[in-house]
Amino acid sequence: MDRTNPSARIDQLIAETTDWRGTTLAAVRKAILAADPMIVETWKWMGTPTWERDGLIAVANPHKGKVKVTFAYGAKIPDPDKMFNAGLEGNERRAIDLFEGDKVDAAAFKKLVRAAIAFNQDRAKKRKTK
Repeated sequence: MDRTNPSARIDQLIAETTDWRGTTLAAVRKAILAADPMIVETWKWMGTPTWERDGLIAVANPHKGKVKVTFAYGAKIPDPDKMFNAGLEGNERRAIDLFEGDKVDAAAFKKLVRAAIAFNQDRAKKRKTK
């Protein structure tokens, strides 16, 4: 495996997570990448899959008993499908905790990802006009 290739590292993490969490993480990844062809996979913080487009969109990791997907600016984006179920008290991040048996709602994930990209792009425009 090419340790400098984030996508390969995410592939490896999914392959090494041999229970339902690996399958769930793969489904989350697929939904995120399907939202926009310009999304870039990265690998940060000593072992965290991340997805970016014009800034950080989300991070995801298998934890004991769940897969956690945290949106960097989740508190600032619309969540019409009420996907966020964790980190609701924060001013910036919001998370989705997926447990064994939960289905990944790909359409709802794509909406959140697209909202996060729009937020990142709007933020970048505002910084340029200052």
